[in-house]
Amino acid sequence: MWLFGRKGPSGFSASSTAEEVTQGIDGTGLTAIVTGASSGIGMETARVLALRGVNVVMGVRNMAAGREVQGIILNANPAAKINPMELDLSSMASVRKFAAEYNSSGLPLNILINNAGIMATPFMLSKDNIELQFATNHIGHFLLTNLLLETMKKTASECSKEGRIVNVSSRRHKFSYQEGIRFDKINDQSGYNSLYAYGQSKLANVLHANELARQLKEEGVKLTANSLHPGAIATNLFRYNSFFNGLATILGKYVLKNVQQGAATTCYVALHPQVKGVSGHYFADSNIAEASTRANDAKLARKLWDFSLDLINSCNPAS
Repeated sequence: MWLFGRKGPSGFSASSTAEEVTQGIDGTGLTAIVTGASSGIGMETARVLALRGVNVVMGVRNMAAGREVQGIILNANPAAKINPMELDLSSMASVRKFAAEYNSSGLPLNILINNAGIMATPFMLSKDNIELQFATNHIGHFLLTNLLLETMKKTASECSKEGRIVNVSSRRHKFSYQEGIRFDKINDQSGYNSLYAYGQSKLANVLHANELARQLKEEGVKLTANSLHPGAIATNLFRYNSFFNGLATILGKYVLKNVQQGAATTCYVALHPQVKGVSGHYFADSNIAEASTRANDAKLARKLWDFSLDLINSCNPAS
């Protein structure tokens, strides 16, 4: 990925790796959850955080894959503190179970990295009858964040360290449906476009972080919320689109990031001292970047928040 080496104000560039942006940072005493940590940039994020001393909980759908990754990381770094926990973000029941188990474990929570995602899938509904990309990429993470928020606030208060919530979005948030979020047509198969639906879910990630940042600031708690574009990366996200998968294979080494570079911005936003106190921003290449006009629409962010709350409450057996 040698084409994009120019450094930004942070001192890092698109070519910087996750190890490079966290060099010299001591994460000992911090605890993080990383969703989708059994492959791709999620796995690399978990590995590098553990390398810096962070106690990492891997939220994974496939526990066998999670244990395999845990073994790989421990083999290379026997001192790593890393454990998988089962989490299927397309299922609200699974999200609620994960959060309940975590909250009752007594573990602190300093960093929540909402990383897991699917891209450009054929039209499908989740277990809760919500369009699958929106359900997995946004609603699952929205619910997870809400359920873990009190634990994060308690941790920040007790250890006097800033907590950080990191939403892994995408540059594709700029290419959603014409109306941005199709509130009245989330589950409408007619007019469904797999890439626009992906863009919609990634737009939701940015809007979610922005509205959450506003609320946290209003409360005066020591928690920040930011979103980011990891870069175009050759990972299994492309598996549902044979054209893009083929293109990635041919051109990847010239225009795409590798996984080590792809995890850099996530690790930077999660750990770097330069990001202390920074909230409600969108990052790319380990620097603050410009999100779309729609992503910065505070009214749209609030509308999405209320819409998402209604969805999770309507699917809550206890309500």
